[in-house]
Amino acid sequence: MESDLRSIGELARDSGLGVSALRFYDGADVLTPARVDPQTGYRWYAPGQLADARLLCRLRRVGLPLADIRAVLGAEPGSGAAHRVVDAHLRRLEAGLADARRELSLIRTLIDQRESPMTATPAAHTVTVPARELAEALGAVRFAVGTDPEHPVLSGVLFDLDGGLLRLVATDRYRMALAEVPLPAAPVPAAPDASAPGGVPVAEIVPTALVDGIRALLGSGAEQAELTLGAGLVRVETGGHRIEGAALDHDYPDYRSLVRLDPVHRVGLPAAELRGAVESGATRSLPSGPHGEACEVTVLTIDQDGRLTVAADDDQAPGDIRVAVNRDFLLDALPVAGPGQLVLELTGPIAPLAIRTAGRDGTFSILMPIRVPDLG
Repeated sequence: MESDLRSIGELARDSGLGVSALRFYDGADVLTPARVDPQTGYRWYAPGQLADARLLCRLRRVGLPLADIRAVLGAEPGSGAAHRVVDAHLRRLEAGLADARRELSLIRTLIDQRESPMTATPAAHTVTVPARELAEALGAVRFAVGTDPEHPVLSGVLFDLDGGLLRLVATDRYRMALAEVPLPAAPVPAAPDASAPGGVPVAEIVPTALVDGIRALLGSGAEQAELTLGAGLVRVETGGHRIEGAALDHDYPDYRSLVRLDPVHRVGLPAAELRGAVESGATRSLPSGPHGEACEVTVLTIDQDGRLTVAADDDQAPGDIRVAVNRDFLLDALPVAGPGQLVLELTGPIAPLAIRTAGRDGTFSILMPIRVPDLG
């Protein structure tokens, strides 16, 4: 039996993993040897572990996180769990590649402007936007706009025009809201000589006062609005009226990496039901929450039967997934969906809570969790 075992050097040679890597994965309880010599500490591996080592080597090459590698190797055969982990990682890689391409397009534009400062003028683009959908999207993100004067970049809504999609983003660092507005046609330059080379996306931060003015203008009843973005300008025209102003001259944080979530649980429920449960449910008082002020915390929990509830003060059922969030922030996020259906995504006490509108994946809010000592 012992003669069938591979030494750590032999397994390293046959699998493509280095000896130091095998030692690391042993210590991380990912690939433990079949036998360890009690006197020398030398590791020996069973014949069947070669397949795991080769798989581990491939997973390592594509940058799969350690926790996901452990999940793949420990998945029950035939359950599909391993494939789901790999598929989720592929989606993250594809999203990262799309972000890299977008940033490189912007980098090329900045290089052109730097090398030809007299001729390279940022382009302004005009698109036709459904007025009602734009108004709803602004209403969906307005509550999350930052008000801290030390972070002026967050004191507005990001209008991110990328191909046939307008994405609106707002955050105050403790919560984030996103909404998408599909465009009926691709953006065109506002002037014949103002083109965006390579289809470079256009993004501007629209200050809060201008956002509120745009929302008021969109309430005039017109079906369509003309939106112009770029060159530090924001303009909306609809129903014979126009509002315009200067965008904030800041670089908005990279929000895309923050919204790639891999939730453990997705729970659907009516928005009114959740609002009622939060308004009538127990809270916990913290002396210092977001913005350094005292706040009331709501603890959401999913029991072993998959039911979502607002936890009571003394509710400490073992095995439940729970997350604590600012109660006021949670209530602010719920009207985003109105009376419709919500989908909540929870992972654990230190992971963000996502609140999505059923059927509209691009419109959702993210709340940062709050650490509550007795939640563990």
